[in-house]
Amino acid sequence: SALAQTLVSRCQKQEPERSARVHIEPSLQAVGDPQLLRQVLDNLLGNAWKFCASRPLTEITLGCETRDRETVYFVRDNGAGFDMAYADKLFVAFERLHSPSEFAGSGIGLTTVQRIIWRHGGRVWGEAVPDQGATFYFTLGSAAL
Repeated sequence: SALAQTLVSRCQKQEPERSARVHIEPSLQAVGDPQLLRQVLDNLLGNAWKFCASRPLTEITLGCETRDRETVYFVRDNGAGFDMAYADKLFVAFERLHSPSEFAGSGIGLTTVQRIIWRHGGRVWGEAVPDQGATFYFTLGSAAL
């Protein structure tokens, strides 16, 4: 939670004019490589911030839930979303679901997230509706780092 707040604060300082409502579930904790998990949060929260740029109010939530006795973390936003028909391209390097003129980026952020999550023995996936936002979920397994 503290790390996520630091990362979101950085986004807010870079765009102080943007109206944003960010909810970070208090006391979130995870076990894993601190630098790699920082990269995961930086990419997911950064994407949420980026894809909400055209909204009058940016809304981002970081939380977790339990599904089948497994902790599932999520980052939800009210941004551009995407068509689930193309969800298989989300984690492919340099595949973009939005044009570079719409949203800047290199097309490797989610690929990096996936590799880090896999290294931790977890899974990552996204769900969205075009123009209604997206949610990215991930788990952290117990694989040796």
